This record gives sequence, structure tokens and C-alpha cells, in this order.
Amino acid sequence: MKLWAILILLLPVAGCGYVGWHVWQMLPLSNTWKTIIIAMMVACFCLLFVDYLIGLNGLPLTCARVLYNVGTSSIFILLYLVMLFLVLDLGRLIRLVPDSFMHHSAMGSLTVLALMLAIFTYGRIRYEKKVRVPITLKSPVPLSKPLKIVMMSDLHLGYHNTRHDLARWVDIVNSEHPDYILIAGDIIDISLYPVLKEDMAAEFRRLTAPVYACLGNHDYYADEQRSEQFCHDAHITLLRDQTVMLNNEVAVIGRDDRTNVERKTLNTLVKDISQARYTILLDHQPYHLDRTEKAGINFQFSGHTHYGQVWPVSWIEDLIYEKAYGHHQRGNTRYYVTSGIGIWGGKFRIGTQSEYVVCTLQ
Repeated sequence: MKLWAILILLLPVAGCGYVGWHVWQMLPLSNTWKTIIIAMMVACFCLLFVDYLIGLNGLPLTCARVLYNVGTSSIFILLYLVMLFLVLDLGRLIRLVPDSFMHHSAMGSLTVLALMLAIFTYGRIRYEKKVRVPITLKSPVPLSKPLKIVMMSDLHLGYHNTRHDLARWVDIVNSEHPDYILIAGDIIDISLYPVLKEDMAAEFRRLTAPVYACLGNHDYYADEQRSEQFCHDAHITLLRDQTVMLNNEVAVIGRDDRTNVERKTLNTLVKDISQARYTILLDHQPYHLDRTEKAGINFQFSGHTHYGQVWPVSWIEDLIYEKAYGHHQRGNTRYYVTSGIGIWGGKFRIGTQSEYVVCTLQ
């Protein structure tokens, strides 16, 4: 096993131990109650692995949703508890935080609880607010008319993002009265069971403009062929290393996700496209941006990163990708990497935003 994979497994375990020790020291309760509380915290964290290793499809939908949300939220809560206790430990070392605050302390326990409630209430409110990001693109050749295109990525529909959520997003997109709608992958989260159970395809069919999409890595996790069938049922035209023309003037290339190691190269995809036309590339994961520039693409739209979902994970994303979020330019090629309209796991945005892009191509 690679070193990075071992670290990914060991760091949360170490974090659980660090947080558990501090909670034991801080709670002004008997050992029995401390044991019960810490056992419940560990059980919530372990649900994260149950969600992925065992699966939730055999459970009633309501129960599966609770287990999914608790399990996936726990990793973010653990992260912020670790950061909070690190700050308190530092404060104790420089004598800003008294020892009494950290040991058998009702004040310390209530303060930590209040801070965590405040942070994650804010994160949930922040997630529910969908931010409209306007972009203007200029074609180097004349177009018969300007095009209004709504672009989205990372819907992650499933146990947490429900049909009710999707219905609201569809209403938002329809209110823009777009000419076309583009989706850059990860329509499905980890399972099609809740998506099919709620008949979410019916919500997509309410969209008032043609929809084109490419696959993302989570669409593969959920089952590539069934994800493709869902898109068909939802009246979404799935582009798998394929090109579609908008108004016979704008070429949209939908690239298969890099999960498919046999996907076509960009040079292969662009060779039959007239250089006189404007080209938009949908590629879920924003790797190798230099290849897009070399292929002569005018604009690339990607997602995948979620910009870490919560700070400071966004800083790690900045180290991984040439551009983890926002606008970017390479030569004559423009890029936009979106943080996504949806999210994976716990529905919190801290230091990031959930968004959709409204593009005007002139």
C-alpha cells in the first residue's frame, strides 16, 4: 500500500484518539457517562466506513439517509474538533487557557459544544445558499446570436441530496431561461438506489433547455452503465468522448472521466472539429490543463474538487491542482473549475460555496 494511502487511514484514527482523550479529560461526568459518550462518537465515525464498505441499499430509505449523513458528517466534525483542541492546547502552553478549563470542566465542555454547533450551523446554512456565478465568454469568430448557458457540476444526488433538493435546483436553472445546460459530471453520489427510489429523473425532465453532460468518477462508483441509463431516462444527453454542436456554431466536447483509462485523447477528440468554431470542453477532473491549451480548446469547465468543501482542506486542494477553484487562463484557453452545486457527504460549506455558473457566450 502506498504511503499516502496509509496516512489517509492513520490520520483519522490518530485524530479520534486525540479528540477522545481530550473529551475524556474535559467532561465533568462519571467514567460511565464518559465511556458512553466517547463510544457514541466512535460509532458515528465508524458509520463512514459502513456506508462505503457494506453499503446502505438494503435499508429503508429514511434509515439509510440518517446513517449516511451521520457517518459522512463525522469526518468534518472530527477535523474541526482536532483543530479546536490543538488551539486550546497551544493556548494552555502559552498560559492563555487555564488548566481548569481543560479538565473536568463544565465551562470548557459547553464552550466546545457551542462552538461546534455554531460552526456547523453556519456551514449548513452556507451550503443551502446557491451562489450564481456569471461568466462572459467571447468567441473569436462571429456568432449568429449570444448564447446563455447554465453550467453545473457535482450534484451528488443520493442519500443526502434528495429529490426535494434537486427540485429547487431545477427551479433555479429554469429561472435563468438558458439556451442550453451543461453538467460536468458526478450527477450521482455513490448509489443509484435513492435516486431511482425517488424518481429523480422526473425532476430533470422539467428542465426547459437541452441538457448535455459528461461522467464523473462518482458516476462510475455508482455503476457506469446504470448511471448512463439514468441520464437517458432523465433526458440528459450524455457525451462520452463525444461532441455536440450548439446552434451549428459551438462545439461542446464531453470527455469521459479519467476513471476510464482508455478514454480518448484530447487530440483525437478535436481533430474533426473546425477551428473556426468555438469549443467548450466538459472534463470532470481538472488535471493536465496544459493539454487543453495545446489542443486549442477555447474554454474548459470542470468540477470534482469541491474546493475541499471546508477550510482548511481547500488549502490542500490548492497544492494538488494547478487550479483547484475559479477562473484560470493558459494562453488563449480559459478555464473555470467550479466548487459544485451539490456536495459529497455532510452538507456543510465552511470557507467555500455551492454554486452554479451562468455563462454568456458572445
